Amino acid sequence: MLPSSLSTPDDLAKLVSDIKTWATEFGFADARIVDPDLGQHKDEFNNWLDKGYHAGMDYLANHGDMRFYPEQLHPGTRRVISLRMHYLPQSVETVKRLQTKDKAYIARYALGRDYHKLIRKRLTQLAKKIQEHVGDHGYRAFVDSAPVLERQIAEQAGMGWIGKNTLLLTPKAGSWFLLGEIFTNLPLPVDKPTASRHCGSCDACLTQCPTDAFVEPWVLDAGKCISYLTIEHKGPIPEALRSKMGNRIFGCDDCQLVCPWTKFAKHTEEEDFQPRHNLDSADLIDLFLWDEETFLKNTEGSPIRRTGYENWQRNIAVALGNAPTTEKTIKALQQALEHSTPLVQEHIQWALTQHQSQ
Repeated sequence: MLPSSLSTPDDLAKLVSDIKTWATEFGFADARIVDPDLGQHKDEFNNWLDKGYHAGMDYLANHGDMRFYPEQLHPGTRRVISLRMHYLPQSVETVKRLQTKDKAYIARYALGRDYHKLIRKRLTQLAKKIQEHVGDHGYRAFVDSAPVLERQIAEQAGMGWIGKNTLLLTPKAGSWFLLGEIFTNLPLPVDKPTASRHCGSCDACLTQCPTDAFVEPWVLDAGKCISYLTIEHKGPIPEALRSKMGNRIFGCDDCQLVCPWTKFAKHTEEEDFQPRHNLDSADLIDLFLWDEETFLKNTEGSPIRRTGYENWQRNIAVALGNAPTTEKTIKALQQALEHSTPLVQEHIQWALTQHQSQ
């Protein structure tokens, strides 16, 4: 039963207006309301799984149909509040850093504090703000941590459209933002869905992907994606892909960087998204010399922790193999051979071979 303060359509419309105002106060760039219809994505998602395009991310095949039916994730769900938050600091270079081969390139969302913690906190604050005004509304907050089709939800909420690179795009901010959701039992008025996708004939994200990870528009083979290879993948990186990875050691932004909508990107002023430990401009060798204790200390509260120290070393060894040949680079690789794990040693040997062939 709804509280008396929400007894009319006008009351609910006023609440939606307030929610969007509060969302801005909590640092979100946009908030939209949707009654998602996600069953239409079931066959497409399952076909993607059947073809093995999820690579080693077996967890994506778990949870049955839960991701298509929000009420199974949060009983009583009637609406989803979809929100986005900008994460790219204005001071951070992108293309220039990719072109400086002795510097490390880390996906720009991962330079600061773990976004899961920041956005989840703000979502909870917003949900509690709603609760202060209407009472217990039955809610659950999500930030990329459950079987939620967040981009499809955001598209249906009218926040933007899913681009050929599988990212959500908006005409006002490109794709340099992160998504979060509040599942609520309130019957809020919904926003209009995105009428159409505005990629047109552009295929820059498809043709300029370093590892040709896109099978076709809107279809990503994660097994070839640098983000997957440097973060989720365990074991050796396929040798055929190593030279294509350049200096990207954690994640990849290329399909965003080449997207024409990126020119409309908005920057963040969130302190938690500002670079830590000079990760936006660090030398590959300096990062390669971190021991595990230093890695754990410098990545505390960071999404980089997800890859683990061994894979961090593996990734940097590949990047050093793609770096300019210098005595310092070769020496760093040779010195690391003795105390590295067999996995890292394999990639160091590959890197040394690259320099010997030049």
